Amino acid sequence: MAVIRHRSVKLGDVEVFYREAGDPEAPVLLLLHGFPTSSHQFVRLMRRLAGRWRLVAPDLPGFGQTVTPEGFTFTFDRLAEVVGDFVDALELRRYALYVFDFGAPTGLRLAVSRPSQITALITQNGNAYVEGLGPAMPDFPSLTDETEARRGFEAILEPEQIRFQYSGARDPETIDPANHLLDQYFLGLPGRAEAMLDLFWDYRNNPPAYPKFQAWLREAQPPVLAVWGRNDPFFVPAGAEAFRNDVPSAEVHLFDTGHFALEEDLEPISELIDRFLAQHL
Repeated sequence: MAVIRHRSVKLGDVEVFYREAGDPEAPVLLLLHGFPTSSHQFVRLMRRLAGRWRLVAPDLPGFGQTVTPEGFTFTFDRLAEVVGDFVDALELRRYALYVFDFGAPTGLRLAVSRPSQITALITQNGNAYVEGLGPAMPDFPSLTDETEARRGFEAILEPEQIRFQYSGARDPETIDPANHLLDQYFLGLPGRAEAMLDLFWDYRNNPPAYPKFQAWLREAQPPVLAVWGRNDPFFVPAGAEAFRNDVPSAEVHLFDTGHFALEEDLEPISELIDRFLAQHL
């Protein structure tokens, strides 16, 4: 089994925790997690892929073991800035991006600002198109009252809603309940609930940014692999298929599982990623 090293790097007043595995000289895959989890969601995938690739998975600000100062601004623009500082600190000059959920608007902002660094894009239920917004997502244009919206968002942090993030599996017994319990632990740390409410409120600024993400895709034509849980209530399969609108060569694979597709379909997805990276890197 591949060794995963657990490290942190100080970026001004932010201390980013990250997991790393594989040969430091190998091509890099930067993995960006989503809500409500952290880089722990990638542990099994990292063990699978570390034989040929360098895997780097940071905890985004507000999640996991990354530490932010009082007064930190929790927006997706700011998360992308921190990830940019992170790749600079680790001297990751070229890397493939794996984006999932919140990691998608974060990572795609990074791609728009640093197009020459991105060697490929792997999106696992990481959305960049309005077609991909599912029934469980808020009606963003209607969110005009911040106070009222934040009151509504508070329910998303309840334990049953954290468990709901893992729904849609073919066989629910295959989903380790330790996952959502670990998520709840980190989200229960001081200041984390307020950070999540800030990010939920800021999420309304992501769909207006989709045209910029799509413009990067059209202009750069990066190799794209979309591996998608088709039963995801947040980001539906149309979001995966839409990548072909801008990158006609995009490879799209839909799996009969939910939002956290790696939990149930780790083996076929890791094989697809390994082949895809070998083909394009």
